[in-house]
Order: sequence, then structure tokens, then C-alpha cells
Amino acid sequence: MSDEVSTTTSDDPRDGLFPESVAAGYDGPGGANAPEAVHPAVDLLADLADGGPALELAIGTGRIAAPLSARGVPVSGIELSRAMAARIGEKPGGADIDVTIGDMTSTRVPGEFSLVYLVFNTIANVTSQDGQVDVFRNAAAHLRPGGLFLVEVGIPDLRRMPPGQDTVPFTVAPDAGGGYIGFDRYDVATQLFTSNHVTVTPDGGEFRVVPFRYAWPAEMDLMARIAGMRLKHRWADWDRSRFEHESTKQVSVWEKV
Repeated sequence: MSDEVSTTTSDDPRDGLFPESVAAGYDGPGGANAPEAVHPAVDLLADLADGGPALELAIGTGRIAAPLSARGVPVSGIELSRAMAARIGEKPGGADIDVTIGDMTSTRVPGEFSLVYLVFNTIANVTSQDGQVDVFRNAAAHLRPGGLFLVEVGIPDLRRMPPGQDTVPFTVAPDAGGGYIGFDRYDVATQLFTSNHVTVTPDGGEFRVVPFRYAWPAEMDLMARIAGMRLKHRWADWDRSRFEHESTKQVSVWEKV
């Protein structure tokens, strides 16, 4: 693993939005970690890699990369958070993954790849248009001619907001001891939004705010063109279902020209 990473008990500011306190619970059961969420993604990524090497931007704890590696796909990764990356080797297939600590907008790793991918809304963690363009450029720089760049990201939920409202709830989960509420707040003038997470327990509570920037599919197609890529596929989910006006996310693939 490039650059030393280790699990610590305190948060390191270099880890940004995903320090140890977040990484410690990131691999919890259900949701994005459930087999029904992971397996279709790994199946599609393995097919797109077509026997060649793959690079995951913002590899996190290896939720997708480790099972992809276990399938025999050579996987490398770029990750800003040492706390997240430290957990990759604990997973089956994770020990074979080479991770470089750095920012996915600019960090380079050796080699050329058949597939570069970025999943689970992480492109939106880059909160400027210039920065998102840099992600596309960095992906293209790692691809061999004809290589593919895949992005999985949600479609902004603006249609659910009536005039004068800027907030859309996405989860309300009460329980006997407290509960969880999640909601997004949008600024349509800047395309910035925050994902807000309120957790209440018998011992107290936590309020966590994560900043994002949304981009429409057509805007991402233009980013790809700037980086020397063109759209090859756009699906509504990992099952390759058709992308339509009611789709809540996109799984898009661009090809390096």
C-alpha cells in the first residue's frame, strides 16, 4: 500500500469528511453494504473491466473494490482518508489492492487501466464544477485508449420541492430509544446541497452535515467531452435498466476516445 495507513482512535484532520469516527461505522450491515447492493455493482464492473485492471477513485473501505478483487480483477485505488483505507486489507480480496493516499482530482498512480470507476454519489463530494471536471480529467489520464469511466450518482430530488421549500427528507426511522432523520437541503442557484443526518440515542444525539454539489447527466457528459471521453452507456441502476425521466440515479459510462 502506497503511503502508510493505520487505524487510530482519534480523528485525523487530513481524513476530511471521513475520519476514524466515521470510518469505524462505515461497514455496518444493510444499506449500501447489503449483498443485494454490492453484488450487482461488482458483476457489472467485472464485465466492463473485461479482464483488464481497474482503478477506483475514492475507494473508501473497499466495499466494492475488495469483492471485485476477489473476483480476479486487478484493482488499485485512490483514497483521501487513511482511516477508511486502513480497513481495505481486512476484507477478502483487499490484501491484493494497492491504495494510494491522495485527492481523486489530481493524484496519479502508475499504469493504464481498462476501467476507472467512482460509486455511491462520491463525485458529488467534490463541491465545485472545476473540481468535478478535474475528476473526469484525472480518470481519463489513467485510462488506456478505449477504456471506460463509470460514475454512479443520484439525480437531484428537486421535483419533490414545492415553491419556497429547500429541504427534502429521505429517511425518517424512529425507534424506541431514539431514531434517525435524514434530509437534503438544496441551493438551486449554486447546485450546492447538504446531506443532513440527525441521530438520537438514549445517551444523546449527533447532527452531521456533509456538503455536496449536484450535476445533471448532460453536465457530466460535457465534463467527459472536456476530458476526451464520450458517453457509451447510461442506466438507471446496476442492472442496466433503462434511464428515464423518473429515474432516481444514473450509472453512466464514458469511453476514452
